[in-house]
Amino acid sequence: MCKFSRFFAPLLCAGLFAAYAPITQAETYDNTATVALMQTKQSQCRSYGGKVGNKALNAFANLTAGVLEIPKNIINTTNQSNIVYGVVGGLFKGLIHTGGRIGVGIADLVTIPLPTKPIAQPIYIWEDFDVDTAYGPVFRLDTCQEEPSAAQAPIPEPVLAPVVIAPKPEPIDNAKQYRQEINQKLDVMFKKEMMK
Repeated sequence: MCKFSRFFAPLLCAGLFAAYAPITQAETYDNTATVALMQTKQSQCRSYGGKVGNKALNAFANLTAGVLEIPKNIINTTNQSNIVYGVVGGLFKGLIHTGGRIGVGIADLVTIPLPTKPIAQPIYIWEDFDVDTAYGPVFRLDTCQEEPSAAQAPIPEPVLAPVVIAPKPEPIDNAKQYRQEINQKLDVMFKKEMMK
């Protein structure tokens, strides 16, 4: 047992350092970025080494921290129901998710050369502790869409002119004009009658 731990511990540390090195050399992110931006960094373009290094880090994290699914599920199930069901149901649920995390870690470790997207969501157990672990499609390649170059500049959206609402026209008062016409007709009729 002692020889095994003497061999395994340095190998594990070397693997973690080797997996972490490409991530630190990858694209740096603004410190003021939100957590949502950090979770969507898998959709951003990274180099092959960065993708593989991130996958190796996910594999080691799932293998070593997979057992944290047991207390996580006990706590979450207790918060959603009562203490008895939380301990018993959370224990079984945690054991199942521990097996799932370890299986995902083994699958990622075996397929490290293929840059695939993470299978388990949330990616790390400690990220969204209140969210139940879910498993997505397996072996989806981590592809990204490159930003268009200067030659392929995006087509700008058309700029719409602001809508101008014309003021309501005031109603035309024809009464004055109508009265004048009537008065003129009456004057003409009166003059004709008076002339007779």
